[in-house]
Amino acid sequence: MTLSVLRNVTYRRLFAAQIVALIGTGLLTVALGLLAYDLAGQNAGAVLGTALTIKMLAYVGLAPVINALVARLPKSLC
Repeated sequence: MTLSVLRNVTYRRLFAAQIVALIGTGLLTVALGLLAYDLAGQNAGAVLGTALTIKMLAYVGLAPVINALVARLPKSLC
């Protein structure tokens, strides 16, 4: 299997940006876990569960609303 698709500079940059974003998301999840343990000790599971729930609510609930609002803006502002 060859990776000839990576010869395209634009695709290679987009792919690298996606990898960096995934690494950042993973580090955020680990950091949230460590912070929850640091703040709550034995109750870290409840704190982490709450934090991750809020994070997912923002992704699932807030992102589509913001997207709909931004889509209504004039293209010259975007």
